[in-house]
Amino acid sequence: MNQLEEPMHPGEVLKKLYLDPLNMGAIAFAQRLEVHPKRIERLIKGAAGITPDIALRLARVFNTTPTYWVNLQTNYDMAQAAQEIDVSNIEPLIEA
Repeated sequence: MNQLEEPMHPGEVLKKLYLDPLNMGAIAFAQRLEVHPKRIERLIKGAAGITPDIALRLARVFNTTPTYWVNLQTNYDMAQAAQEIDVSNIEPLIEA
């Protein structure tokens, strides 16, 4: 599978593309965002997702948009759902 079919969890994106290059850990980053360190630790471990609150904070600190972070989460969630949910027995109302 390629990255579009199996996207990284947003926490993994945060760690690999943002925090690791800055050599910044979860605790220091959480302080920067003014959130409890457990929120960032859980996000990085993939145990929690991007919330609107976190998306706003990440967008501000990294000069991105909240939509960028929310879309990472949506893409990840859709890829997970596509692997877990069988819709093959559902008949389309309109032919393709």
